Parts: sequence; C-alpha cells; structure tokens
Amino acid sequence: MTGWRVAFDAGRPQGRACLHAKDAPLCGPVPDSTVCAGCLEEGTTWVHLRLCLTCGHVGCCDSSRRKHAAAHAQKSGHAVARSIEKGEMWAWCYEDELFLTQDGDRPEGADSPAKTNGLPPD
Repeated sequence: MTGWRVAFDAGRPQGRACLHAKDAPLCGPVPDSTVCAGCLEEGTTWVHLRLCLTCGHVGCCDSSRRKHAAAHAQKSGHAVARSIEKGEMWAWCYEDELFLTQDGDRPEGADSPAKTNGLPPD
C-alpha cells in the first residue's frame, strides 16, 4: 500500500498535483463520531459523512446543507478527508480541490473503491 493519488475527474483539468496526498493515511485516525456533531447541534441533517485524515473529525459532505467537513478543513487547515460511507474508499483534498483514490493495494478491511462514473464527489 502506498497511499493516495489524484484520480480522473471529468469536471476538472488533468495533470494537477496534490501535495497533501502523500502525507494522508489511507484509513486515517479513529473517527471521533459516527454522526455529524455540527448537524446534531444545529438540528439539521446530513447527506454523507467525511473523516478528516489528520485528526479524525467527522463532518457532513458538501451536498449537505451545512457542509461541516469543508468548514472543518478551512478552519483547521486539515486538507484531506475521506468518505466513511459503506463501500466507498476515496478522499477529497479541500485545499487543492482534487479527488483522490488509493494507489496500490488496499489496507486489510478497507472498503472497495467508490464507483464514481467520472463524477466529482459530493
């Protein structure tokens, strides 16, 4: 297993690099929650959850009304988060705005890669 690599994303120019991918662990730290705490506090709901690969913070995706994962990335400077949805194994670099997939073998117990059909992550 070697880490994350920039993946094909039909909506973005190819050939861009992500300086954060090389330092992001494949699975990340233990999640600090199984829900979006920000949404619970505000009485809102989320669509999907993202795990910060730096600190383990769990926040809601950009398709969710409040976009707590993106807000965490902006506030903390933690650039890379991965999906923690069942069956998905991809990440997003908020700073470089790049879709990342695994490079090399999957870690034991990791879910299979997401089927993106060339669409950017939500």
